[in-house]
Amino acid sequence: MLAGLPNATGYDIVVKPLRYRKTPHLAAWTEFEIHRITLQLPEPFLPFGEIIPYGAKRLPGKGIRFVWLSDGVTFRRPREVLRFLYLHEYMHWYLRERRGERSAAETACDRFALRNYRRPLVTEADARAALRR
Repeated sequence: MLAGLPNATGYDIVVKPLRYRKTPHLAAWTEFEIHRITLQLPEPFLPFGEIIPYGAKRLPGKGIRFVWLSDGVTFRRPREVLRFLYLHEYMHWYLRERRGERSAAETACDRFALRNYRRPLVTEADARAALRR
């Protein structure tokens, strides 16, 4: 399911079931200390939607005010969920391991995953492009 996606070199990929109570949702994390990326696939799988924030736009006026930019996504197949989660966590890995930066850039990670999870081939160049809005 992850064929065609960039490799997080040196990290193990673990897929676990996500047993939810009310509705399926997205859940994944990267453990940098033990070099592991964990993806959780909702079990049982039912199509579900998520609102994905990918950026913010500053509003004119006094003070710092902004509005979130987001897209609504419907995940219809387990493959889409795994690819989205992996790309999001890959971006955290890329920021820390390749660029030596803090890995807490959630909107950049979401922007990268949102743009690429349906594409058959994704490269590290796509990760660099996601850092530019």
